[in-house]
Amino acid sequence: MRDEIRQNGEPFLWAEGEEWTSIPMIFRNITGKNFTGKEYRDYIEYWILSHGFELGPVELWCDGRFVERGEIKLPGKEVYHV
Repeated sequence: MRDEIRQNGEPFLWAEGEEWTSIPMIFRNITGKNFTGKEYRDYIEYWILSHGFELGPVELWCDGRFVERGEIKLPGKEVYHV
């Protein structure tokens, strides 16, 4: 089993085997489902962006199948999709 978080169509973060359960949790974290308010903003600013993610759309894929689309966002720093 391989889970991936993709950004701009490319796998950005992935895990296989025993580690795969962490990827859906990280996806929920970065799309604001597990954190809100200051906790979410701090998580995005100090961890996610510093590890190379960008504001904007992300996708969760499991075993080569699309599961869910979300967005990394910060209030006041909206990303406009063309």
